[in-house]
Amino acid sequence: MNLTLPNRESGFSFLVRNFAAQDERFRRAFDILKNAIATHAFPACSLAITLSGELVAYKALGRFTYDPASPEAGTESIFDLASLTKVVASTAMAMILYERGLLDLEAPITAIVPEFAGDDHRRREITLRMLLAHSSGLPAYEKLFLRAKSREDLLQSAFTATLTASPGSRAEYSDIGYIVLGVALERIADESLAAFCQREIFGPLGMAHTAFNPTPALKNSIPPTADDRSFRQRIIQGEVQDENASVLGGIAGHAGLFSTAENLAIFAHAMLNGGHPILRSTTVDLFSRREPAPEGTSRGLGWDTPSAPSQSGEYFSPHSFGHLGYTGTSLWIDPDRQLSIVLLTNRTWPDCQNQAIKQVRPAFHDAAIEALGKEA
Repeated sequence: MNLTLPNRESGFSFLVRNFAAQDERFRRAFDILKNAIATHAFPACSLAITLSGELVAYKALGRFTYDPASPEAGTESIFDLASLTKVVASTAMAMILYERGLLDLEAPITAIVPEFAGDDHRRREITLRMLLAHSSGLPAYEKLFLRAKSREDLLQSAFTATLTASPGSRAEYSDIGYIVLGVALERIADESLAAFCQREIFGPLGMAHTAFNPTPALKNSIPPTADDRSFRQRIIQGEVQDENASVLGGIAGHAGLFSTAENLAIFAHAMLNGGHPILRSTTVDLFSRREPAPEGTSRGLGWDTPSAPSQSGEYFSPHSFGHLGYTGTSLWIDPDRQLSIVLLTNRTWPDCQNQAIKQVRPAFHDAAIEALGKEA
């Protein structure tokens, strides 16, 4: 059976299933994941590897929680993508708006979100490019949810967050920046992030299991991400793990998207096809290319690129691009090898203390690429 991608111009583009020999071919890579589950790095995972238009690995391991009676994870399991939302939704939306001439990368954010101006004159220097490239000077993260009682309260807190550096002076990965960016994108498009992405990205690509705020009927297909005893006082399953995104109603520029490994393989396949059918190759190249400034940055526009050391491992080429998610998710795409690797986990179960995913990811990526050998 083939995975089909709707092609707006000329029929269909196919991602061919060719993973019959995956257990032998990727034995060592799968063993790394099995060991990670056994040592409680995460209870469940799902993965997809594509190479030259073929889905060469497609597998799920583990159970929803560490309880032996918990449901087994399946390839159809839907995971909280956390910060993969930044690239699969927000950055992809920005790319489309840029192509259509609606988004000017050099536009000051205050021209779109005037509430962001404040008393610090430097805020007027922050551009959409800086938000995308994480060089705005906004803080990495703040627990805005602790003092915000509503979406409006939390957005106001994000709009008035104190700068930690001068705009453009350094790269610092910022959830706060992407909360602001999400609002800017919605205002440019005059449409919610969720509605735009469904119509322009997920729908055209056939990503039927990708959405913000999954319906209650899907809850049993979604591994839980947290036993939240401090803020929401409940098991977090089928709703976004990120507390700031939760207060924002589950739809935010930085987090909130849910998907399957298969759907992300379809998205990656489109990026490897130069963005077709939703984007032009020149746009993909522009956004995925490492920015020349600030000095030392590994960031493109939205996307990250391999650094040393990198969670992508040792083998992804310098032209590769990808992203990580706090819940233990990752997506890496290598146009030189025509390769993509998706790994989805719920490493934040039952809490976020275990950091073993940082060793598991690069080891898994390296073992997978070594298994492909000369093919990749």
